[in-house]
Amino acid sequence: MTKKLVLFDIDGTLLSVGSINRRILCDALQEVYGTHGTADSCNFAGRMDSGIIYDALRPAGLSDGEIGQKFNSAKQTYCTLFRMHARETDITLMAGVRELLLQLSTHTDLLLGLLTGNFEESGRHKLSLPGLNHYFPFGAFADDGYHRNELPPVAVEKAYKLTGKTFTEEDIVIIGDTEHDITCARVLNARSIAVATGTYSLSQLQKHSPDVLLEDLSQAETVLREILKTSTT
Repeated sequence: MTKKLVLFDIDGTLLSVGSINRRILCDALQEVYGTHGTADSCNFAGRMDSGIIYDALRPAGLSDGEIGQKFNSAKQTYCTLFRMHARETDITLMAGVRELLLQLSTHTDLLLGLLTGNFEESGRHKLSLPGLNHYFPFGAFADDGYHRNELPPVAVEKAYKLTGKTFTEEDIVIIGDTEHDITCARVLNARSIAVATGTYSLSQLQKHSPDVLLEDLSQAETVLREILKTSTT
């Protein structure tokens, strides 16, 4: 029986994408809105793609209403361009990720999923390029909410539809590389594992008090042991 729900962030946790990701978003916004606003410089770390679009365009003088009118077009243009132009050579896997996912996939008591700020279409493409997509039968994405804290309940509901099990706080582990992954775990009082593989250092992550703090995911046995622990909160 499945006992634990393990939700992974993508960017900075499982992999990193070269500058093509930002360039494509800029191109998509320019095509749809006639400006890319601050998309060439704003911070993407831990952010939702949906929120990034709004935050990048507001400084260009667009109202939320104006952004919203063309949002779906911008989202689809970005996803289409990303699938067209992103290649496996644009993706760098974080240390130990392939080995970890292979080991976790052998544990029938674990259900792996995604909890990410990516739109599903572009996020899935990022994972498919290095051959990781099949490890994640479901996920909560930027399509499902504007703020990351909206995603944990979505993930639980999707996991229920997939398995018939309602995962509760002691059953859930969220793994990510930013403060936003740590804080969203608290929405469900779930266990958080933070890894310093993105733009946040170990000391920066420590300030947000994750349940577990790791340099990276290269020690599969350590990660598995932490996943299987019962939350103490």
